[in-house]
Amino acid sequence: MAELRLQKYFSECGLLSRRAAEAEIAAGRVLVNGQPALLGTKIDPDSDLVEWNGKRIAPPAKQVGHIYVMLHKPVGYVTTMKDERGRPTAASLLSSLDVRVYPVGRLDMYSDGLLLFTDDGELANRMMHPSHHVRKQYLLTLKGTLTEEDAHRYEEPMRLDGYAIRPVRARLLSSGFTLPDGVVASTVEITLWEGRNRQIRRMSEQLGYTVIRLRRIAVGEIRLDLRTPGQWRYLTEEEIRYLHSIT
Repeated sequence: MAELRLQKYFSECGLLSRRAAEAEIAAGRVLVNGQPALLGTKIDPDSDLVEWNGKRIAPPAKQVGHIYVMLHKPVGYVTTMKDERGRPTAASLLSSLDVRVYPVGRLDMYSDGLLLFTDDGELANRMMHPSHHVRKQYLLTLKGTLTEEDAHRYEEPMRLDGYAIRPVRARLLSSGFTLPDGVVASTVEITLWEGRNRQIRRMSEQLGYTVIRLRRIAVGEIRLDLRTPGQWRYLTEEEIRYLHSIT
C-alpha cells in the first residue's frame, strides 16, 4: 500500500478527523513502530505499526462490493436519514464515505452507542425482519441504588402496547456510585432479542426507574470498541462474515 500521512490514516480508519489526529500526534499519544510520531510522518499501513493511547490501530478491512460500518452514535442524533425538524442525523457523521449507507435498525435520539450502517439492503432487511431476532446488549444507567433483585425485575413477564414481549436478561454491574453531578446511580446490563420502539426505556418506566443513560454496546457478537461518540470504522472481514452467517 502507498504511504500516506498519519493524520489521513486516522481519518480513513474513521477514528479521528485530520485536525484531531494532528492534536493527538502533537501531544505524543501516537507511536509509529514504537517511536513517538511527528507531524508530517508518513506510514505504510501494511508494514508500519501504529499505536494510539497504547492500542494498535489496524488498517480498515478492504471493502469489496458492499460497505459495512460501525458508528458510535452520539446522543442528540436521530437515526432517520432526513429529519423534518432539522435535527442532526447519524448518517451525517458518515458523509466522508464515497457511497450512501443506511442504518441497520434504529437507536433513539437520547441513546448512544453501536449503530451499524451498510449499503447492502438485502442483509439489512434480513436483520431487521421481525422473524429474525439478533441479540442486542445495552448498558443502562439508572438513578438510585439498585439491588440484584431490582435488576431482575426486567426479566419478569411484561407487556407493551398489549403485546407480551420476549424475555430479556438483566445483570446488575454496579450500584450506588456517584456521578459527577452528585446523582447516585446504578448500572444494569440488559440483553434483549427483539427491538420494539424504545423498549428498554418503556420497560424502565413501567418499573418506576429513572433512566440516566442508555448505551448499546453489542449487536450479536459485534461489540462497540469506539470510545468517543461520533467515531466510526469499517467492519472487519470477520465481522462481515459473522453478519452474513446470522442472516
